[in-house]
Amino acid sequence: MKGPKIKVQGSRFKVQGSKAGTAPIPISEVGPKLSSPNSELRTPNSKRLGLFGGTFNPIHLGHLRAGIEIQERFSLDQVLFIPTAVPPHKKSDNLLSFAHRLKMVRLAIAGYPFFKASDIEKKRTGKSYTIETVRLFKEKVQSTADLFFIVGMDAFLEINTWKDYKDLFALSHFVVMDRPGYHRRHLKEFLRREVSPEIDFYPQEGRFLLPNGCSIYISPITLLNISSTRIRALLNNHQSIRYLLPEGVENYLYKKGLYAS
Repeated sequence: MKGPKIKVQGSRFKVQGSKAGTAPIPISEVGPKLSSPNSELRTPNSKRLGLFGGTFNPIHLGHLRAGIEIQERFSLDQVLFIPTAVPPHKKSDNLLSFAHRLKMVRLAIAGYPFFKASDIEKKRTGKSYTIETVRLFKEKVQSTADLFFIVGMDAFLEINTWKDYKDLFALSHFVVMDRPGYHRRHLKEFLRREVSPEIDFYPQEGRFLLPNGCSIYISPITLLNISSTRIRALLNNHQSIRYLLPEGVENYLYKKGLYAS
């Protein structure tokens, strides 16, 4: 199995500070530490690979905008969009086939050099457990790349229900995206209870640092009020989905008659 091709763009990384949408993140009961050790340094000769998983049923502009902002903020050499083959935690109602969802991802990211689609979860049998996917990527890149697992706040706050979830924090950094209706104020307590009691927080970076060196970043993103659920409902009711997803994906959905009753 071939590993992902990644372009290297530089040797330094810095979390942006005061630009719109990327301001430092206030969290209650913050400790005195402001900046973490070597926070601006990349691992020597390493690349940065973002892993962005989801059902993408279908992929839409909210996914793409989040991917772009995270790629830029964390200087990722590449973001891999990884459609889930068999979701462990979601019902399969209205879930299109993997082939359709992968095709739509490829249509959505066409032409953007930092994005790539991955079919890695289709190549495995059984349920698509995140720990197995991340382990496979870790084996591929070994010491040549740092992994950044991209996940929404809503999903992250349920990570303690995932298979072998604590092992994930030894394999990859995390970028946790804001979600409407989810608050950050209890995140520190959640992490100390469910991940490690010895976790430090650096507010200027929006970064939690584990004793093993892996980080959990809380990343604000442009919150677009778009959801796959809403798109499916519109199609089922024969209403327009224009400007909610890329034109290529929209055309594909209409051409194939997907989600329509």
